Amino acid sequence: MLYEATQAELQRLLKAGHFDAAQALLLPMQSADVADAIDELPETLQAVAFRLLPKDDAIEVYEYLSSRVQQALLEDFKNPEVLEIIDRMSPDDRARLFDELPAKVVRRLTLQLSPAEREATALLLGYPPDSAGRIMTSEFVALRETFTVEQALDRIRHLAATSETIYTLYVLDSSRHLIGALSLRDLVVAQPDRPLQDLMRQEIVYVHTEADQEEAARLIQRYDFLALPVVDSEQRLVGIVTIDDLMDVIEAEVTEDIYTGGGVQSGGERYFDTNLFTVARKRVVWLLVLLVTNTGTSAVIQGQEELLEQVVVLAAFIPLLIDSGGNVGAQSSTVVIRGLNTDALRSSQMARIIGRETLAGLLLGVLLGIAVTLWAFALQQNWGVALSVGVSLVAISVLASCAGSALPFLFKRLNFDPALMSAPFITTVVDVLGVLIYLNVAGAILGI
Repeated sequence: MLYEATQAELQRLLKAGHFDAAQALLLPMQSADVADAIDELPETLQAVAFRLLPKDDAIEVYEYLSSRVQQALLEDFKNPEVLEIIDRMSPDDRARLFDELPAKVVRRLTLQLSPAEREATALLLGYPPDSAGRIMTSEFVALRETFTVEQALDRIRHLAATSETIYTLYVLDSSRHLIGALSLRDLVVAQPDRPLQDLMRQEIVYVHTEADQEEAARLIQRYDFLALPVVDSEQRLVGIVTIDDLMDVIEAEVTEDIYTGGGVQSGGERYFDTNLFTVARKRVVWLLVLLVTNTGTSAVIQGQEELLEQVVVLAAFIPLLIDSGGNVGAQSSTVVIRGLNTDALRSSQMARIIGRETLAGLLLGVLLGIAVTLWAFALQQNWGVALSVGVSLVAISVLASCAGSALPFLFKRLNFDPALMSAPFITTVVDVLGVLIYLNVAGAILGI
């Protein structure tokens, strides 16, 4: 509520031309909050609000803005003003921005950067998309193994203002190979003349430049790091990935999994800022697949017309059975997909997990089957129909749990994203097989 009041007040002040008051409102706010406030302003006021910020604050706020607003501000600003902001951004944030810009604009901006920043940006853009090298920063403190504590502290004082973090320090040999790490606390409490070789940890957790961003995120989460060193193929330290960048990666990956699980093709842009035709294109693919697959259900029902004509009431329970089976399968697939994505489950555990989920499906099926049998009898006063519904639900629950847990493992083995085995897909598969099971079980019990 407080944020909404501040947002409304900022917009009112800007529209009224009270720029001093608007600036006074923005200055005490955190950079991320200022960026959110500018994001929510009408496009005509975004550049006005941004220009009210002091230069140092503006650069930090710019890194928090959405890519849509960043690009709009680039088009609005005069060239020298743009270049100063771009040149003073951290290399990883600059590379992320350049990924969103047209190639022609990137070439023009890159040529006008300072030589050092141009080299740093080109280095990051040279790595594959979604790799650790693409999101690392070269602004870190590296210390030589021959340094004493006093020399190391002097170097930290010299580099602190331009470094992403100084809390974790990395020790290199004469060829820039990563050989150790230590914390700032280790330095502060040590004697000034002690060599770093006596203080550093030699067992270092690191990631290679070509590694996937998700791997870096898992490591930094597992070991509770603030930063993770990134090395090249020759074990030379080339950058670090910080927790703030990996939080963005984790959020993007979770968003992608949620979209995929719902049968929506995810993209890098904000979903609700995307053109409606693009939205339809992203969503129609899975819907067409499911539409075609669901014709299998119609084919099964048509093949059992004689049975349904004799016992019409059987048709009334088809939605109940296939919906229940789809829900059971979706539950199993959800826990397995999440376990695979977080490395809580390994492919070697496949047989045990599928067996466990199948037994869980049997238990759920029995409990649900008893309840639905009694309910069906209360409605129809026909034990044959009631037993057909109950037995079918047990079989469908077992099938759904087995399929829901097995298919993500199968996709993982085939090097596909397990999230592709989403709830809509499994529900459709269970629909077809569930109807087939139900009508065959009913035919056997009723003797038709």
